[in-house]
Amino acid sequence: MGIFSRFTDIINSNINSILDKAEHPEKMVRLIIQEMEETLVEVRTQSAKLIADKKELSRRVERLHLEAEDWESKAEVALSKGREDLARAALKEKSSAEEATMALETNLEVIDINLDKLSGDIGLLQQKLGDAKTRQKALIVRSRTAQSRMGVKRQLHDVDIDEAMSRFDRYERRIDDLEGEVEAYDLGQQTLSDEIGELENDERIDEALARLKAKMAQPGAQAESE
Repeated sequence: MGIFSRFTDIINSNINSILDKAEHPEKMVRLIIQEMEETLVEVRTQSAKLIADKKELSRRVERLHLEAEDWESKAEVALSKGREDLARAALKEKSSAEEATMALETNLEVIDINLDKLSGDIGLLQQKLGDAKTRQKALIVRSRTAQSRMGVKRQLHDVDIDEAMSRFDRYERRIDDLEGEVEAYDLGQQTLSDEIGELENDERIDEALARLKAKMAQPGAQAESE
């Protein structure tokens, strides 16, 4: 059956190996999960059908058991009435009912074996599905982080950092030149504050000179100088 062969492929598959070979791991894991979910639905549907078949066969087995008992009772009645021919015919019908019962019971055993296998397969598939969904979340985070890092790497690769810094140095030099030109215009030009400052400085010098002259004009200062 196709469902079981595909199910076996999924159960036996190595998810890590599949993702390593995939060009788009995030997309691949979504497909894997989708396939698992679809297979799980089909396996459960198959299990439901087998359960229904088991109930139907069980009812038929029960009816055949009752039928066999009924034919045996009829054989006893026929035999008690001296009708051995009818008793033989009744026992033949009983035997047919018992053979049919055995065939149905064999089918029931096969159904039970398949149900046990499907139950184990469903449990294993659910475990694999849970694992895949957990890995899907981690994979999405890793994928987005890797894409962001790749974007940065590509930008750094596309831009010549040394050339960019060199241009920055040239721009900075041009600004230095412009500032130098501005400062050059101010050379030799005094502001009002500068002129007042010079007057104040001249006044202090004049006062110092007057004090020196007065000191030298004193008699004691002249004698010491002689």
